[in-house]
Amino acid sequence: MASPAPRITVIGTGYLGATHAAAMAELGFEVLGLDVVPEKVELLSTGRAAMYEPGLDALLARHVTGVEGSSGRLRFTTSYAEAAEFGDIHFVCVNTPQRHGEYACDMSYVDAAVESLAPLLTRPVLVVGKSTVPVGSADRLAARLRELAPVGADAELAWNPEFLREGFAVQDTLRPDRIVVGVRSQRAEDLLREVYATPIGQGSPFVVTDFPTAELVKTAANSFLATKISFINAMAEVCEAADGDVVKLAEAIGHDERIGKKFLRAGIGFGGGCLPKDIRAFMARAGELGASQALTFLREVDSINMRRRGHMVELTRDAVGGTLLGKRVAVLGATFKPDSDDVRDSPALNVAGQLHLQGAQVTVYDPKGMANARALFPTLGYAPTALEAVRGADVTLHLTEWREFRELDPERLADEVAERHLLDGRNALDPAVWRKAGWTFRALGRPTA
Repeated sequence: MASPAPRITVIGTGYLGATHAAAMAELGFEVLGLDVVPEKVELLSTGRAAMYEPGLDALLARHVTGVEGSSGRLRFTTSYAEAAEFGDIHFVCVNTPQRHGEYACDMSYVDAAVESLAPLLTRPVLVVGKSTVPVGSADRLAARLRELAPVGADAELAWNPEFLREGFAVQDTLRPDRIVVGVRSQRAEDLLREVYATPIGQGSPFVVTDFPTAELVKTAANSFLATKISFINAMAEVCEAADGDVVKLAEAIGHDERIGKKFLRAGIGFGGGCLPKDIRAFMARAGELGASQALTFLREVDSINMRRRGHMVELTRDAVGGTLLGKRVAVLGATFKPDSDDVRDSPALNVAGQLHLQGAQVTVYDPKGMANARALFPTLGYAPTALEAVRGADVTLHLTEWREFRELDPERLADEVAERHLLDGRNALDPAVWRKAGWTFRALGRPTA
């Protein structure tokens, strides 16, 4: 007779944890999500997430206990004792933000999760880290787990980094482009193969590594992507100086299969809760390991990225005659990327804030990020639609590439603005269409006419 499927807990139900919990239930497992914030648990228990992620609410509603028509395979709690009693495999999905005033990663949430769970583990279990952590953390946490757990070495650790893209998180969890597991035993590998049997069967590669390599995969991948983005943004600076066109340049080099087309759109740079803090934490950890010179290039990657924001402010000032004082600026976009409500380290919101500090009257509109933006920058103006945001504007900035903005009618917007000046900070709009409608159109790294 086949052994019953392992029961899964997910510790931390933010962006990563809520998605992982819902996906595990979708794959057929009994799942218990744990969070120390009662409000999160209450909301998730109704089948709704605290953040906007396409498809996530529908997935939650399909499985959360008590929601009409659900499978009932997913429920949530604030109790570590309940989680320890319930779970055979415990996924740790808590946040690892940048430490205040430093580049280094704040491990306090991961440490707290292990310290809270381990003393309650009285039977063999697998604890699986998914949070992005500095290399070397898994070794330390495995020792601490073994030390604190009554079951001792039978409380085993594995590391299984996440590779979620905001806006595609559900898809990336159910049909990942790769599954990486850092393990120390065949038992741990076998359990994780069982958890991911469906995506493995559908063709997702399953890569087995040691702890340090598994930890390095996520930070290495994010560092490469950040480098590629900053490279094309550096080329945009050269194109502006040489009167070249960075969009055509990116198209041309993107046809080289060694380079590829993805992440070659020049603009105001990357943001969000992962890339900026991950590359900084990587630099900090390399320094601790005595390998700081290996990652000095990431300082320039970070510098180029931050410089783009200041450049957009300068272009805005130039567009309105040299001073921002009293000028009306419309900002289309607040989130760091489309199909998300995440405004963490958002280049769009950072630019809006800088313009406001320099005396501009800034009005922001975003399809999904308004509440989060208002909470972070309450002194900015906010409008319920794009049309209302641009009303009376001396200059309009396109800073997040939402589909809604790409489909705007330049003729209709022209009726609302004071001046037809448009700055495209994402190189996602068609210059010819806007110029035909009488707009002065400027995009980063592109000819002015």
